[in-house]
Amino acid sequence: MIALTSTFQDDGFGVTAAEPWVKQKVQIIQQYLSSFVTNLVSRVDEFTFVDLYSGNGLYSLGARREIFYGSPLMALAQDLPIQRFVFCERDADQFKVLKIRVNRNFRDKNVILLEGAPQDLIQKLTLYVPKSKNGYKSAVLCLCDPFSLDLHFETVLKLMDHGFNFLVPFTFALNERVNFEHYLVDSREKLKRFLGASSDMNRLEQDLEGNTQFYKRLIRIYENNLLSAGLNGSTSVHKLDSGLMEMPAYYMGLFSRQFSTKSIQQGVIAAQHTQFELFA
Repeated sequence: MIALTSTFQDDGFGVTAAEPWVKQKVQIIQQYLSSFVTNLVSRVDEFTFVDLYSGNGLYSLGARREIFYGSPLMALAQDLPIQRFVFCERDADQFKVLKIRVNRNFRDKNVILLEGAPQDLIQKLTLYVPKSKNGYKSAVLCLCDPFSLDLHFETVLKLMDHGFNFLVPFTFALNERVNFEHYLVDSREKLKRFLGASSDMNRLEQDLEGNTQFYKRLIRIYENNLLSAGLNGSTSVHKLDSGLMEMPAYYMGLFSRQFSTKSIQQGVIAAQHTQFELFA
């Protein structure tokens, strides 16, 4: 396992300011990716890692006091038999910086860079990522980590039909100011697109009393919708200390139609040498 602290010299381009827990989140994503590949390496012909919300590739703690890898550069730096990397980013400035960093530091890797929002890139994603057919088996792990509710459920369904497996950190701003009422009122349409059906809003809103209840119920509905669509899933829980997301813990879900998510998650547990606790 690689260290996340970047060995890049300061290239003068932008980095994304982050709270300390974000570094831990990237480490957990790293563990999931490693376990995914390790568990399946004897059963598939090639691996693809897709990051739908790649950013510029680097985070910083403080005023560039400590710079560390974001998920795309973390994946490239690992010594794993991944044949293809596909990085998507909708922000033009972030995309430009990511492209420069990838080209400067990972020329030996097969990287496809796509500018745009995931829902607008489905045709390209299905073009560049091979689908299992006949005796040829392709395994795709797709990271969905926008730190928001911008991921459309319809996008997940379309990529699922192409054989994608999904790693979803359920993290988004949720605090006293950006609270559950904000999502139910100001971001209601975004919330509907995230969940996939307007009917889910009734279950979400019923007797709702606060942010913690909103968060747990939202994830439960989302997970049930994925299971109903034909995916199996496993969810891990991780401690959280954040001013943006004022919760004691957050969920991270792994979803697949093809593979046992529980077996892959066991590899993550072994890597951490800790046991996940239920966030009941």
